[in-house]
Amino acid sequence: MKRILTAIAAVMLVSGTLGAIDREHTLKVYNWADYIDESLIGEFEQWYEQQTGEPVKIVYQLFDINEIMLSKIELGHEDYDVVCPSEYIIERMLRADLLLPIDKDFGETPNYLDNISPYIVHKFNQIDGSGKNANDYSVGYMWGTVGFLYNTKHATREEVSTWKTLQDPKWAGKLFMKDAFRDIYTSLRVALNRDKIDAGLMDTEKICFDASDEDIAQVEDFLNTFKDNVSGWEADFGKERMTQEKAWLNVTWSGDAQWAMDEAEAVGVGLDFVVPEEGSIVWFDGWVIPKYAKNVKAARYFINFLCKPENALRNMEEIGYVSCVGGPEILEAMSDSTSFEKEDASYFFGPDATAVAINPVMYPSASIIDRCGMMHDSGDRTENLLAMWSRVKGDNAGTLTYVIIAVAVIALVAGYLLSKKKKSHGRRRR
Repeated sequence: MKRILTAIAAVMLVSGTLGAIDREHTLKVYNWADYIDESLIGEFEQWYEQQTGEPVKIVYQLFDINEIMLSKIELGHEDYDVVCPSEYIIERMLRADLLLPIDKDFGETPNYLDNISPYIVHKFNQIDGSGKNANDYSVGYMWGTVGFLYNTKHATREEVSTWKTLQDPKWAGKLFMKDAFRDIYTSLRVALNRDKIDAGLMDTEKICFDASDEDIAQVEDFLNTFKDNVSGWEADFGKERMTQEKAWLNVTWSGDAQWAMDEAEAVGVGLDFVVPEEGSIVWFDGWVIPKYAKNVKAARYFINFLCKPENALRNMEEIGYVSCVGGPEILEAMSDSTSFEKEDASYFFGPDATAVAINPVMYPSASIIDRCGMMHDSGDRTENLLAMWSRVKGDNAGTLTYVIIAVAVIALVAGYLLSKKKKSHGRRRR
């Protein structure tokens, strides 16, 4: 309810109902729904004044789709101070010169940005910012993988450890696919070319940029081999179908999978998650400061505040996703020898983590990560990818129809969310 009231207040402030905003002492944050421990918002306001001697009040607003957030900044020149886009949108914003560099000098306040895992820094180096290094303009927030959430009563881990399992008719009517064309397309580009990658004929990172007609056709052909098995193309409800045993297999994000596994365990349903052996992708969300921001100083301090290990842990506990913050404090808190086998998580935590008992859904072993690529902005090929996705799903409506439907649905969902008191514990990343 606090989140809802904050969002309403923000809208009223923006519309002028409550009068003009003192932007010098206001921080406008634009984030996904249910993507932060909201008690940290008030704590930041106090912490910021302690650190700087200046008061600040947060206006906290929500978005559900990356492109809606982007359009408000790119076309509407909205003066958000800090927002949380996904990696391909960070890429697009860098290319469009929509981001300000993040100054990491906080004076006497410690620089907690250095707590970001070296692995995350390395992956952000791979974001194509047309000459700009994404690590200068963004700070990783949450990350995860794409894989299979499966019902252990109806499948073994070995059975679902390959993308080819999707072709098995046993899944007919029991398979849900994440309706996220970039995630699925890029994952399959890696998987379908595994033999060539292993032979040194193709490079994992390079093929993640590819979206030629031939590349798209390769993925489309594979999707068509099992599309009759698909019961639904879902944005957020697949994990709940899994916990209810209305579905047995869900191609989804690791964060949704972990939520579903926890919920299912409470009702006696066995679920597990695996990244297919051919490979997949890792995804990332990060904090950025848009070029139209009015309170850059508070924005920098807000990002810095969220990178404190204790705050990163609180966010993970609250939302179920995995923080980009690494370091010994996180490793110690996440290790559990009574629940997990030892894995090599040295890529994320450093050389002391070559054999640590840690949740493999949240922190896959190094051998799995080595077989994963990363999504990128598809630029002017996006329309071609969308057309392929629509063909596979059997969509016949034109683009304008989808725009009209999307606007109507967003309005309905907004009204519904305002009437909800229970968190959904999930979100629509794409």
